[in-house]
Amino acid sequence: MALEITDATFDEVVLKSDKPVVVDFWAAWCGPCRMVGPIIDEVSNEYEGKAVVGKVDVDANQEFAAKYGVRNIPTVLVFKDGEIVNRQVGVSPKKVYTDAIDAVL
Repeated sequence: MALEITDATFDEVVLKSDKPVVVDFWAAWCGPCRMVGPIIDEVSNEYEGKAVVGKVDVDANQEFAAKYGVRNIPTVLVFKDGEIVNRQVGVSPKKVYTDAIDAVL
């Protein structure tokens, strides 16, 4: 399962990670987000120990969504060394997310 990331934990979990981090910005009311959610959970299981995979509920945690210009959801950002290295907006196939992680491993 993907890790639940909040505004309070974002800095520690995402920006200070020594591994690549995948962050799915989503909301419970968002239909396409519900399509991406299970894909992100699969990616989380497959990359356990190699990458951190988490989700940010934008309704409850708006600070970093605003900071990184997340205007449409789902948006999946990949971070490496605290910097965004990939951005996917909308629903994408699983391979798009795994390729993004593989590119920075």
